[in-house]
Amino acid sequence: MPRESLASKRSRATELLNGLASIYPGEQKGLLQHSNPFTLLIAVILSAQTTDAAVDKVTPELFKRWPSPETYASADPSEVATVIRSIGFYNAKSRNTVLCAQRILTDFGGEVPSTMEELTSLPGVGRKTANIVLNCAFGRAEGIAVDTHVFRIVHRWKLSSADEPSKVEQDLLKVIAPERWSMVNHSLVLFGREYCMARRPSCATCPLNNLCPSAIIQP
Repeated sequence: MPRESLASKRSRATELLNGLASIYPGEQKGLLQHSNPFTLLIAVILSAQTTDAAVDKVTPELFKRWPSPETYASADPSEVATVIRSIGFYNAKSRNTVLCAQRILTDFGGEVPSTMEELTSLPGVGRKTANIVLNCAFGRAEGIAVDTHVFRIVHRWKLSSADEPSKVEQDLLKVIAPERWSMVNHSLVLFGREYCMARRPSCATCPLNNLCPSAIIQP
């Protein structure tokens, strides 16, 4: 099979995103509960390898006890761990989030930084987390957050075959116009939950099955 041209991938990506926009009209601004850039940042760090629903169950108590960088920075990681112990990797996340709050105080005057370079300098913050915070908290799209939903779906759509999220992101940035970067993650998360599930995708009822090269339609 001949290798698909970049122009063809861009055309397909445009069709697929147009389809997503028709399914999920309007601006999508994130699915994790938060009240400000700091609580969003902590929630996204906690969401790594954990469902948003699980995170939303622990953050009300977490932010009731430690609602700001100042209070969170003085928290005992073991106490944080007791609040978030129902989510995956809670010990590491409790340490990272406390360290993150401390760095926000010492290096950024108590304000969540608003650049990719500064955000990714914080403990527990990679490009995915930084992309979500920049997009949802500051209205800036410097890239595309590649979580498990995005990774799975763009492979099924054959927009990338890369085996690492950072490489998948670079593939997507080549085929998706910058003005659409801000909508990709949130729309694909919703699409992945409703239609393109990991184990049993609902190809037969998927409104984009005619555009998907991996769709499985039973006779």
